[in-house]
Amino acid sequence: MADQRRHARPDTPPTLRISDLVVEFSKRSGPVRVVDKVSLEVWPSEIVGVIGESGSGKTMTALSTLRMLPKQARTSGSIELGQRSLLGLPEEAMRRLRGDRLSFIPQDAMRALNPTMRIGRQVGEPLMLHRRTPLRDAIRRAVDLLRSVHVRDPERRIHDYPHGFSGGMQQRAMIAMGLALEPELLIADEPTTALDVTVQAQVLRLLKEIRDEKATSILFITHDLGVVAELCDWVYVMYRGRIVEDGPVERIFTAPRDDYTRALLAATPTLFPRQAS
Repeated sequence: MADQRRHARPDTPPTLRISDLVVEFSKRSGPVRVVDKVSLEVWPSEIVGVIGESGSGKTMTALSTLRMLPKQARTSGSIELGQRSLLGLPEEAMRRLRGDRLSFIPQDAMRALNPTMRIGRQVGEPLMLHRRTPLRDAIRRAVDLLRSVHVRDPERRIHDYPHGFSGGMQQRAMIAMGLALEPELLIADEPTTALDVTVQAQVLRLLKEIRDEKATSILFITHDLGVVAELCDWVYVMYRGRIVEDGPVERIFTAPRDDYTRALLAATPTLFPRQAS
C-alpha cells in the first residue's frame, strides 16, 4: 500500500518514515513491549490517522517520534523526519527540532497551556526560542497566527490568560503555537476528544485548511473512526502495539481486511456504505 503513495511522488521522500519501531518498558518481571515493530509513513501534504483503542500503542508511537517517552522506555528501529534520523540525534539537536520542524498538539490544551502566561506570549514563544524574534515582533506574529486559526478579535485576545478561552479556543491557540514556525510535520494526539461535536468539526476543518494552505503533513492520533473518516487521507489501525492494517481511508471503511478493523467498524455508526462480502 505504501508503494501507491511512493509512486505518486517519485522524487520526494516521506515527511516521516518510521521503520520497525519497538518500545519497551522494563519491569521486574521482564521487559514489556508496548510498540511492536511498527512501520508507517506520512507523505508531504498528507493527513495520516493512527487509530486504535486505549493501550494500543498509538500515543507511544507519537511520543517516540517526538523523543518524549519516559526515561525508563527503551526504543529501537528507525524514525526519520525528511530523511534525518531522530532516534540517534543528540538531545540538544532534538530540542531545536521540536516546535520548529516538528510540532505537537496535545489532547488537553488547558493542561498544556501555562495558566500564568498571556496567550499572545505563549503563541509567540516558539519564535522567540527558535528564531530569537524580539518579544514585540513575536506578539505581532501571534496576532496573525491566532487570526489564521479563526480566533476572533486576536488583537484583544492576545492579552487573555488561558482560563479566559473556551476549550475550543484553547485548542486553536495550541494549533496556532504549533504552526508558528511552519513545521514539516504536525503531530496531533486526540486534540478533539474533549470538545463538543460542533467545536470538534471546526477544529477538523481548520486542520484540513492548514494542510491545504501550508502543505503541512499531519499525523493524527485518535480512537474515533468518525474523525478519521472526516479528516484523514490514509489510516493505520493499531492493536496491541502492532499495525494490523493500513490503507486509504475509504478502502478501510468499505473493505476492511483485518478482524480487528471489522470489529471497530461494527461498533461504530455507518460512515461509508459497506461492500457486500
